[in-house]
Amino acid sequence: MDLTPRWNVDRPFLTGRFHQVFESTKSIDGGGEAIGFSMSSFGSGLDNAIGYYNAATQELIVIDDLLSAMVGIEGQYISVKRGSRKEDAFSFQVDASMDLTLQECAKRIFPLCENYLLINQFVESRSQFKTGVVNHAFAAALRTLLLDYEAMVAQLEHQFRLRRLSIQGLWFYCQPMMGSMQALAIIIKKVSSRNLIGSAVLNLLQSQAKAMAGDHVVRSLLEKMTQCASTAYLRILERWVYEGVIDDPYGEFFISENKSLQKESLSQDYDAKYWKQRYSLKDDIPIFLASSAGTILTTGKYLNVMRECGHNIQVPVVESSKLMSYGSNHHYLECVKVAYEFASGELLNLIEEKYDLMGKLKSIKHYLLLDQGDFLVHFMDIAREELMKKPDHISVEKLQSLLDLALRTTCAAADPCHEDLTCYVERTTLLKRLSTLKDLEKTLGENITFEEPVSITGLETFTLSFKVHWPLSLVISRKALTKYQLIFRLLFHCKHVNRQLCAAWQVHQGARKLDMQGIAVSVSSLLCRNMLKFINSLLHYLTFEVLEPNWHIMHNRLQSAKSIDEVIQCHDFFLDKCLRECLLLSPVLVKKMEKLQSICLQYAAAAQRLITSSIDSAREGSSTDFSPGIERYNKLKLRIRSQKGSMVSENSAIIDAILNFEREFTAELQSLGPILSSSSRAEPYLTHLAQWILGEGREQ
Repeated sequence: MDLTPRWNVDRPFLTGRFHQVFESTKSIDGGGEAIGFSMSSFGSGLDNAIGYYNAATQELIVIDDLLSAMVGIEGQYISVKRGSRKEDAFSFQVDASMDLTLQECAKRIFPLCENYLLINQFVESRSQFKTGVVNHAFAAALRTLLLDYEAMVAQLEHQFRLRRLSIQGLWFYCQPMMGSMQALAIIIKKVSSRNLIGSAVLNLLQSQAKAMAGDHVVRSLLEKMTQCASTAYLRILERWVYEGVIDDPYGEFFISENKSLQKESLSQDYDAKYWKQRYSLKDDIPIFLASSAGTILTTGKYLNVMRECGHNIQVPVVESSKLMSYGSNHHYLECVKVAYEFASGELLNLIEEKYDLMGKLKSIKHYLLLDQGDFLVHFMDIAREELMKKPDHISVEKLQSLLDLALRTTCAAADPCHEDLTCYVERTTLLKRLSTLKDLEKTLGENITFEEPVSITGLETFTLSFKVHWPLSLVISRKALTKYQLIFRLLFHCKHVNRQLCAAWQVHQGARKLDMQGIAVSVSSLLCRNMLKFINSLLHYLTFEVLEPNWHIMHNRLQSAKSIDEVIQCHDFFLDKCLRECLLLSPVLVKKMEKLQSICLQYAAAAQRLITSSIDSAREGSSTDFSPGIERYNKLKLRIRSQKGSMVSENSAIIDAILNFEREFTAELQSLGPILSSSSRAEPYLTHLAQWILGEGREQ
């Protein structure tokens, strides 16, 4: 089925394609006249060569043929030839018998005729839908220009009929159009050869206008063409910056949309690229919009977020702020700036007020950064048995129920976001998990190897997670939550080590009540105190030297943030800084800290077991004594002293074991000093860590 009427094919003169069939028509008609043109006014003898006539008659014939050629119609002695290789290559030829002076005069006008044919064909070809709205608008502007040109030709023909036009006069009247048509022909050839659309056409028009700065008439024409062609493009831009909609059926706009990226990926995928790649800039940006391309992209993105939230907010538009005109006054840039400020303010108010971003961040701080740890103490007490299992044997559902119980029975119950807190059990250690995060690989180093321990429990792999919904997932994305979890795992394990050492310290205090200094208690209690000092100093550094100061800096910056992108940037900077200062981006230091904590845990378990067994044996020796309380205590004390020698010999192995722990712990702690000293020049925060853990630079 034909897409166009039949007459569009049968009558090529209506489409300007007559020169394609003229030769075949000429051969069929016997070589007399071109279709649709009559030479009867010159008599019936025009079948002869033009050289047969005198110079005056030849001039009249040539002028008549030139007037026809100027609107694309072949004359009796002027013909059109199409190039064999290039579709847009046209050339006019004259009868060789024509007077040489007239030939030269005609040849000077031929470029104008050829440019008309080229422009006319471009107008027809670029009026198709597939060529895009910019080409449509450009073709419409060219069509208007051709109408003025054809009106000029009609006026010249009228003067010719009145016998007032000579060939020199024709050349004189054609002069004003020669430069303009030539400049347009150059542009059209480039557009056709490169098959340009959209912003590429606008850039070409603008660059050619600048190149013609010396010719005011041509420059003005090209600027007008640029303005006409950009009108359609600015309609697309207007919908984007005022409504957040890409109305671009032919793919001409410099912003592309990747519909395969969904907002749900922000809360599920660590490497989610929704915010950066759902809408992105193309390479072919119009020159006059290049300086504000980023602002234009961001404005539409903000409006899209609000529409995804169910808020169809549209930038208020008045007649003076419409983006329908392009010019040197840069009014369109001011309109874009106003639209950006409106969209940014509305989205920021929406996220901060309706969705309570700061409230959500504070809740995450309470739970994942252990700002309020009362629920954690209760949870660790009731979930200890489950957390002691291997990760594969842990019931996450049971942990979740225990966590809910701990939240409901502590101060956390007053937090409206506590129901969004969930449990999660990793399958790898903290360092191994760090190595799997692609964006941290370069920071960690490529040659670092991470050895998995033979056996790990839930105490090393347990973490908390948080349910975050759109649009807060823009700020608290899966990547951000993962970084929070890394910090939580570090703090949780330190808390666990601290609890174990505190339990060992309580055992030592119980032994002191029985005056059992003669055994390993005195040696062990000193080591236990040093280990407690280390772990408490580490926790103090992590919380009061890193997390709290950085949190307050981020909080203050968020209060003055002007856009959601600035909020995201401040939040990401806070997390990255905390990761770095918490040593999580330094595998050597993390390994060293894990080694020290492992020694502390091994010692705490051994100390509790050995000291408790010693106390139990002492209590068993006094369990059958029914003397009054003071006498019974004195007898037990005397008995312990009498057994002192034998107990010391029996517990020498315990003392040796404790001394081994002490030597290993001291050696690891001392080896930490040079590492911190060598790295503190590049990382000043390590100086604070050394001061707290090693006691350097502060009072003991």
